[in-house]
Amino acid sequence: MPDQDIAPAASGEVPAHAGPAQRRTSKLAIVGAGAVGSTMAYAALMRGAARHVALFDINKAKVEAEALDLGHGIQFMSMAEVVGSDDIAVCADADVVMFTAGAKQKPGQTRTDLAEATINLVSKVLPSIVEVAPHAVYVMVTNPVDVVTYAALKISGLPPQQLFGSGTVLDSSRLRYLLARHTGVAVQNVHAYIAGEHGDTELPLWSSASIGSIPLLEWQGVGEGASLTGAVRDQIAREVVESAYRIIEGKGATNYAVALAGSRIIEAIIKDERRVLPVSSLLTDYHGISDVCLSVPSIVGSAGVLEQLPIPMSVDELSGMRASATAVREVAKRFGY
Repeated sequence: MPDQDIAPAASGEVPAHAGPAQRRTSKLAIVGAGAVGSTMAYAALMRGAARHVALFDINKAKVEAEALDLGHGIQFMSMAEVVGSDDIAVCADADVVMFTAGAKQKPGQTRTDLAEATINLVSKVLPSIVEVAPHAVYVMVTNPVDVVTYAALKISGLPPQQLFGSGTVLDSSRLRYLLARHTGVAVQNVHAYIAGEHGDTELPLWSSASIGSIPLLEWQGVGEGASLTGAVRDQIAREVVESAYRIIEGKGATNYAVALAGSRIIEAIIKDERRVLPVSSLLTDYHGISDVCLSVPSIVGSAGVLEQLPIPMSVDELSGMRASATAVREVAKRFGY
């Protein structure tokens, strides 16, 4: 887990790349028209994130039906074009490629259980997409996202600025939601990040979190809003990790929140917002951690990951980051990366 003024959507044709100075306004290509990919297309269209949305999937009937269904609703959204095809050429000249295709996580499975099948899929599909969209910013969404992102960098040969993972953008949203609910403060005024692996070893960065301008670790509660004791923080952190498993057990897949998180990343790239997002990118001597993809707060803009912010971390947080790095490296090595 965007466009231009182009040929009619029904044709599915995409004009050749004309060079950076003449590129269209925005084109988004989404690889995979499953629950996450199709919902991400919907979210991006509803938010007006891209002027042209191209869906690619090997299931021709499915991808064409998803594009048609989305296209029928354009009257109620910002103006856009939507195409769907099983031909990789539909991704040509994209500004952003969101890679959502991969093995589906089943109840009881961890994200790392999906690694082999997903990496094999990436190795088959990604090089062909890079050929038709060499200037796109690539965002890997499929799980296990940190391992898949690392493998995708090796497979594609793209620079780490240009290809990264959706990381813990969704996890951080879950964390802020739970903190807001507990304290009675609007979620927009909660500032906190999940870092590390997008998975069981992820960790909240409590030492740099805040509510309004108050450091989170000093929050005593306001009005009916409850305080955030160590036990409460531990429970919230566990709920962030376990929430995806609960959703998958109940409905078979997560799609709404991850699609909204993905659309936020898309906007940051296409609009060159330079927004701070906890995406998963290749670390090089980040607090002493190197050669692994993990999520840290990073500046995201039109060229991709512009900079990883050197967030101050406590001793426990640094230890957690190193544990995450070890866990991700072990899975990557298992599959030859």
